Amino acid sequence: MARDLETALLRSFVTAVRAGSISRAAATLGQTQPALSQQLRKLESVVGRPLLHRSASGVSTTRAGEELLPYAERILSLSAQALSEAGRALSGRCGVGLLEDLAASQLPQTLADLARLHPGATLEVLSLSSVATREAYDEGRVQLVLDEVPSLPGPPRWTVRRPLVWAVGRDVDAAADALPVVLFTGTCSWRTSVLETLERADRRWRVAFESNSLVGVLAAVRAGLGVAALMPANLEPAMTRHDADALPTLPDVELGLARHPRTDGDPLIDAVETALRRTI
Repeated sequence: MARDLETALLRSFVTAVRAGSISRAAATLGQTQPALSQQLRKLESVVGRPLLHRSASGVSTTRAGEELLPYAERILSLSAQALSEAGRALSGRCGVGLLEDLAASQLPQTLADLARLHPGATLEVLSLSSVATREAYDEGRVQLVLDEVPSLPGPPRWTVRRPLVWAVGRDVDAAADALPVVLFTGTCSWRTSVLETLERADRRWRVAFESNSLVGVLAAVRAGLGVAALMPANLEPAMTRHDADALPTLPDVELGLARHPRTDGDPLIDAVETALRRTI
């Protein structure tokens, strides 16, 4: 008998990974925790491999889960786009400014799939500094910006909270005193909240490495230089193997979307905004 990946099961899996917790995912989906757990076990049965590591502090992907995640996200995105975009032909141009951590996720693929459905449209995805993004927004090169709320170039049309998780480098002792930390360079709400979390937990820490890019931070963690706070979608399987109780729970990140006021009523911008909201 052929095996099928039901979109409802995939949605449960993706939501659990994004939330970092089955209870939070159940609340997001409007389900009970036992019902969601049953769906996740059913999906694991279909795939034939465990997809999630479960612990008292939440869930993280196994290697099989990490491999399935981008396919699950794309299937859900394509399903939603096919239902909403079939029969429509959009044209024009839309520039999207993305936080680098989101640019490394499924969002660019979602936009590429949307562009495939509408060959008359041109989409441009930019991952710039907050200052450069604001300039592009003011100049009209970027019409939509998805970033941390404090970094948005305009008032958010909507906001969403997403968890941060610890990425632990190879052979790094998460209970070390002082804890070696890999940070993003500069002052930002993300960096500040991570350090405040450690201070509240009375954890001594030291800066082991800094970078202004996600690529640099990931490289440092892979090299075993320390621990870093990342979004679950950017966490590599080997980085999750640590004692969850050794590190304090990180706060959520508040993301928001700003849209240039001159684009109201533009059907292409409407479609891109809808795709971003569905994917994030």
